[in-house]
Amino acid sequence: MAEIVAAQVIQDFALIMVVAAVMALVSYKLKQPMIIGFIVAGMIIGPHTPPFSLILHPEILNLLAEIGIVLLLFVVGLEYPIAKLRAVGRKALIIAFAEAFGTFGLGIAAGQAMGMTLFDSMFIALAISVTSTVVLSQVLKEFGIDKSDIASLVLGVTVIEDIIIVSTLAVLQSVASSGDLSLSDIGLSIGLVLAFIGGALFIGSKTVPRFVDLVGRTNHFDVFLVAILGVAFGLSFLANQLGISVAAGAFFAGVLVAESKAHATARVLTSPLKDMFAALFFVSIGALMDISKLPLFIVPALIFIGVSFGAKFTTVYLSAKSQGLSKKTSLQAAFGSSASGGELALVTAKGGADVGATSGFVLPMVGAMTIITSFLSPYVVKFGWKISEKLAPETPKADNDKDGNP
Repeated sequence: MAEIVAAQVIQDFALIMVVAAVMALVSYKLKQPMIIGFIVAGMIIGPHTPPFSLILHPEILNLLAEIGIVLLLFVVGLEYPIAKLRAVGRKALIIAFAEAFGTFGLGIAAGQAMGMTLFDSMFIALAISVTSTVVLSQVLKEFGIDKSDIASLVLGVTVIEDIIIVSTLAVLQSVASSGDLSLSDIGLSIGLVLAFIGGALFIGSKTVPRFVDLVGRTNHFDVFLVAILGVAFGLSFLANQLGISVAAGAFFAGVLVAESKAHATARVLTSPLKDMFAALFFVSIGALMDISKLPLFIVPALIFIGVSFGAKFTTVYLSAKSQGLSKKTSLQAAFGSSASGGELALVTAKGGADVGATSGFVLPMVGAMTIITSFLSPYVVKFGWKISEKLAPETPKADNDKDGNP
């Protein structure tokens, strides 16, 4: 019996990878983000797609998704060493907080206005607050502006935003797990998350980098890879035991490994694993999406996309202007930041489903919004840059300050 199950799991895994590869190639040919191809691949093979599921063991999808979350967020964290976070200027910090919490608040209001439950509204609101660092950086690179000052500002905003989203998700999951929305319980959850982050950064920064460097000096890449994966899954497990999102644990594990002298080697070794399990994560999310609910949520999804774009654009533009940036720079930052959702939006939606806090339509709704916004992202940025050039053809030198921000 065990041999039959093992054979079926291998069959499922093979099917997932083959269909994902085909859809990734289709996305590449159509010049669309790979994330779209992977989600569609999941929809094709998933248990909710008629006439029947191509996957024999749907429960494996959740396992693959969880592993994918850990590796995806760990590698994201590798890009954010503490020194880099300190280097992000005051302007990017202020803009990121205004954008994240402004969009989050308006998203909750929109969800409540449509009659959704409070937790549905909160998790969707957090999901639409995300701006995909991966998608945005690819778009900026395609347009040849990834090395410009405005690109540095926008990507700096997304760096801080990622940390805000991951931390807020941890708080939301902690509160949702208890089901208590009292101020004392919310305060306890926030305190727990802050204590975890503070402890991880304070204690971890004194131990993890030294451990990673010690293992790195063996010059055995297999031992080194096992060690850093141990850090990633170990901190994720600790976060989970504390009732905090595994995504938060994995992200800050990456931040700590990034502090080591061997961080470049860690990034090279984990990148292939991240690519594979990120693909599995997006495919799994697509498969877990009940597309039969599409008629029920497509209109609310379009409303949330509109709320997301309007909230991000307005908050980024106004906060950028309040920091003394020119009209052109503020407009470009606003269009760039409002362009797309992404991988963290899906992590957020799944986080709500994992603790049983959200309704069945939330995950497919966020998946649909991710596909739509990822598709529109290049066009939004291109249109935004043209509009910015027409409305404000010159960027004043006053935009450059001692913080190094454009």
